Amino acid sequence: MIPVANTLVSNDISDVYFVCDIARCKGACCVAGDAGAPLEVEEIELLIENLDGFMPFMTPKGSEIVNQAGVYDYDISGKYVTPLVDGRECAFAYFTGGIARCAIEKAWEQGKSGFRKPVSCHLYPIRVSCYNGFDAVNYHQWSVCRKALIKGKNENVPLYRFLREPLVRKYGESWYVELDEAIAQSTKKPEQGK
Repeated sequence: MIPVANTLVSNDISDVYFVCDIARCKGACCVAGDAGAPLEVEEIELLIENLDGFMPFMTPKGSEIVNQAGVYDYDISGKYVTPLVDGRECAFAYFTGGIARCAIEKAWEQGKSGFRKPVSCHLYPIRVSCYNGFDAVNYHQWSVCRKALIKGKNENVPLYRFLREPLVRKYGESWYVELDEAIAQSTKKPEQGK
């Protein structure tokens, strides 16, 4: 583990190579699984405030679920998550060319929403677990991302570099710089003869 400020970062974050390959995985992380995307409490209000912006990009069924049940649900442990359509895809997913994409992010890209998407989605396949006084920052290994591991290895991109933007969004620039320096120190080869 790599200690950075109030976090403990798994070594996998630097050891795993990863570049999302949505053309190959078809956005499976928005469809597969047993619960919606984890939500932070403050993100619920952002979803409500920006709903009109991304509602036009949602599927009719996704819109219906959100209109009836709201912008969040609970997972098996009682934590906030995005609602699902028929227990499958995220209610905020839409499909184009057979690929699941995010209506929230589409609205943000088009300037119709001030909320990009839940930080858990932006960080994926990094998952954050909150404990008293610190966050555990871990790599979530999932078979739907196999192609991203291959692409990351081929392009020589460590996971923490691929996810620089969402890590900075979550923890700030100085945190990321500290992480980068800690990883550089841990991978530094000892000088010959010492």
